[in-house]
Amino acid sequence: MVSEACEIAGAFVAARRSGAALSQFPGRRPQDLAAAYAIQDCALSLWDRKVGGWKVGRINPPSDALLGADRLVGPAFHDAIFMAADERGRLKTFHGGFAAAEAEFMLRLAPKEGPLPATPEAAMEWIDEVRVGIEIASSPYAGINADGPCVTIADHGNNAGLLLGPAVPRAMWGQLDEIEVRLFVDDRQVGRATTATMLDGPFGAARFLIANLVSRGIAIQAGWWISSGAITGVHEVSPGSKVTADFGKNGLVETLIV
Repeated sequence: MVSEACEIAGAFVAARRSGAALSQFPGRRPQDLAAAYAIQDCALSLWDRKVGGWKVGRINPPSDALLGADRLVGPAFHDAIFMAADERGRLKTFHGGFAAAEAEFMLRLAPKEGPLPATPEAAMEWIDEVRVGIEIASSPYAGINADGPCVTIADHGNNAGLLLGPAVPRAMWGQLDEIEVRLFVDDRQVGRATTATMLDGPFGAARFLIANLVSRGIAIQAGWWISSGAITGVHEVSPGSKVTADFGKNGLVETLIV
């Protein structure tokens, strides 16, 4: 099983390195979380790339009950995490694969001594910065979302990069649910929501991620960014699309998809 997982991981890593699309899933699709994360772990061992953070995504019903988890995670590489001021307005996706943009709060990890956080409030103490941002969910395999959460996990959680915008003042962290977020693609509004729709919110996503990494034997590092989950939904984009995430008084983030 390990060799099969690493063969699948190798196909995804090769496709991501070359930018080539995959017309089909490269092997047997994983049917449970253990098999899916085994592929993701093999992929991480094949890369010579520094991890700079992690994306957290939702597993919707009925898959959450079947799999025993309501969220999933995937790595975000250091060289694909950009500050909006430095990014020059462009984020890359895989041509011929899957590509989507998501408005998200980005949380920076600052691990603490003692027990792991068991609540969103406790997880907040493990965070030292919050920013508004955009996650680019992209994979060389176009069917990644349609094939379900285990396939999403298998290919790096369907992540291709993070764009970090303005910081959210510490005094606002407890009121993130009150911030209305709107996402525009080519100046057309495609989503509007708050984090009140996101299970137990961005800090709940941090709690989930910390537990997931520890269970997999991955040492948590200070400074890792957490892309805490799509607020307004997952919105497919294509090369040439302009994406704007508007967080009201907390600023906006804009990128061009290439």
